[in-house]
Amino acid sequence: MSEFVHLHIHSEFSLLDGANRIKDIPVRAKELGMDSIAITDHGVMYGVIDFYKACKKEGIKPIIGCEVYVATRTRFDKEPGVDNHYYHLILLAKNNQGYKNLSKLVSLGFVDGYYYKPRIDKQILEEYSEGLVCLSACLAGEVNQALLNGNVEKAEEIALWHKNVFGEDYYIEIQNNGIREQVLANQKLVQLARKLDIPLVATNDAHYLKKEDAYNHEVLLCIQTGKRMRDEDRMKFDTEELYIKSPEEMSKYFSAFPDAIENTVKIAEKCNVEFEFGHTILPNYDVPQQYATHYDFLKELCDKGLEKRYGTQLSDEIKERAEYELRIIKEMGYVDYYLIVWDFIHYAKTHDIPVGPGRGSRSWFNISICN
Repeated sequence: MSEFVHLHIHSEFSLLDGANRIKDIPVRAKELGMDSIAITDHGVMYGVIDFYKACKKEGIKPIIGCEVYVATRTRFDKEPGVDNHYYHLILLAKNNQGYKNLSKLVSLGFVDGYYYKPRIDKQILEEYSEGLVCLSACLAGEVNQALLNGNVEKAEEIALWHKNVFGEDYYIEIQNNGIREQVLANQKLVQLARKLDIPLVATNDAHYLKKEDAYNHEVLLCIQTGKRMRDEDRMKFDTEELYIKSPEEMSKYFSAFPDAIENTVKIAEKCNVEFEFGHTILPNYDVPQQYATHYDFLKELCDKGLEKRYGTQLSDEIKERAEYELRIIKEMGYVDYYLIVWDFIHYAKTHDIPVGPGRGSRSWFNISICN
């Protein structure tokens, strides 16, 4: 395991904000002598599978995460001028259960909480915390915001709530990004962490690959905000430090807090999500008890459908075609898939719900059993 692991990285899927191409992230990590790296896009997990595959290709351990948006009140509150504000929080999946919970949180952020951004809230964060590592995030994190507003007591209250939910998997995040407010925040964050016995972790909130990419990232932000580079009031980061730094750079800056560097490795060791590709996973379809197998039920549906469509005297051509289709479906392991399709189409047709003509998925066969 390398001496430092990046746990706060934005890819191109942090739309018009992250400039890191997914395919380049593990390559850069390998060049810098690291053997693990995380993906933590803003509010989404669109790039997770591509990132996982790209990392595996390069022999880099992928750490699956997300920088979620947390509502200031609840995810259901959507009052203009109030609920368009939100906090950032880093969540990393320790295992496959953690990945499922992270996926659930992100999905609920869109389904229930979308208001300017896909937002979650503390209620579902507590409900789906199993298998997750939590970092307090950047300057937009709730702890940071309380400290920058001079409310140390509130910051402690927030940190203790997260510690209560995540236990030893909650970390206070400190960064080296060249932003003046961050330097001030770091001092207070360290004091808070030591007082509350919460471990520190060092990150760099990397939005681009190398330091020389900072200008290109500014252009990207202009596209996002509809501004020009010459506009004085355009959004920009007053730093060129938001790149994927080497372990040596990170260790040098945080030399006074070696535990913050060491904890990146400890967290990486905790995170072991594995994806399995190459086979289809379908839900079980419950067939009536009188049928010995799912295939027997499917074949009877097909026989009835053919009789309804072509009559009782089927030509040899139709029989051969039906047998061929059934054999292919059985060999491919798609019997349950066709039963599921039949089930919801049958329900729609018997409840006066319009059904389209259907395309793909061996449409000839679907017509036979569904009409």
